[in-house]
Amino acid sequence: MTKIYIAGIAMTVFGRHFERSLDDLAGEALRGALEDAGCSADAVRAAFYAGITNGALQGQMSIPGQVVFSKTGIEGIPVFNVENACASGSTAVHLAVQHLKAGACDVALALGAEKMNVEDKAKSFALFNAGWDVSRVDENFATLAKLGEGIEPPPGSESDRPYSRFMKIYAAFCRHHMKTYGTTQRQIAAVSSKNHLHSAYNPYSQFRQSFTIEEILAAPPITYPITLPMCAPISDGAAAAILCTEEGLERIGADRDRCIRIAASVIRSFTHRRADQPEQSIGRLAALQAYEQAGLGPQDMHVAEVHDASAMGEIIQAENLGLARLGEGGPAAERGEFTLGGRIPINTSGGLESKGHPLGATGIGQLYELVTQLRGEAGVRQVPGAHHAIQENGGGLQGVEEAALAIHILSKT
Repeated sequence: MTKIYIAGIAMTVFGRHFERSLDDLAGEALRGALEDAGCSADAVRAAFYAGITNGALQGQMSIPGQVVFSKTGIEGIPVFNVENACASGSTAVHLAVQHLKAGACDVALALGAEKMNVEDKAKSFALFNAGWDVSRVDENFATLAKLGEGIEPPPGSESDRPYSRFMKIYAAFCRHHMKTYGTTQRQIAAVSSKNHLHSAYNPYSQFRQSFTIEEILAAPPITYPITLPMCAPISDGAAAAILCTEEGLERIGADRDRCIRIAASVIRSFTHRRADQPEQSIGRLAALQAYEQAGLGPQDMHVAEVHDASAMGEIIQAENLGLARLGEGGPAAERGEFTLGGRIPINTSGGLESKGHPLGATGIGQLYELVTQLRGEAGVRQVPGAHHAIQENGGGLQGVEEAALAIHILSKT
């Protein structure tokens, strides 16, 4: 089997960058990744661009990758534009891996970039309405909202301010888990508190303020049991990775001690499973496939980055990845098992809810954190002895789960 490595990776600070353009953010990430890999743009033989907002917010409906790359020194090579909702960045990496394994080239680039903060906030919020079957919006919403039935939201737990309709769906997922397994709002708040604590140590995070569990619970409500700090913000940012075969590493003269091997790369799409079939969830099936591909298991993982567009996502995905048993994610979080110094630290970056969530850049940003951990370069947030890491990144909704989901397992060489 052809071995694939991340030779260079970089990201911008995620946040609200009103003064910066999409091209500027993408250029910073690209230059950082090239410098990290120790090569020039001329070394790249294929490029995969992940971006969702280019058309809706910048008017670049087609060829966004070619346009962005033309301003950052990448031209004359195959460029592929990737859209897979919030899993777009991870999908770009996956496709780059397949391109390299097929022998089409020896050095490939995956780059995700978004400029989501614009003057018209309604346009930014409207982006999320495209993350499911737009011909069946009311049916989709009714199906997913029904998952939350059986738990009555307490008075005062619903915001009177506008927010994405998807937050009601995330809340429904929360309440379904609560009534099925006994998960509590405090346990969900423990995840959020932990991630905001981690992000305080991450210079690339959008938010760097820690909160106690009590402060999370007392924060402005969104919709029960979700409060504001439990939610990912609207973010601008970019992230890029240089991927190589063994031959590619030799050609660019990469520092082999800092190259991280991609032990598994998996993409799956939703199925029409029922909500009472968690063992058939897309995340669980993708994780099993990735573990088999890597020849490893959940017990071998030392650190994880998972998709927490709301804090509940971390609990669900920790269970899907086998890092906690079904129904045990909430108690494990409350016990501190997912915190730095705990049994299996999760979202040491701060996660989407604190580090930020610039859709197409999110997955590569997750991989940046894991590469940094495996290199032993994470500073205060370093997980001692980290050798294997797992990433999960979902996008869109169909049925009762993500429309697309990516998993990568990384290992020290």
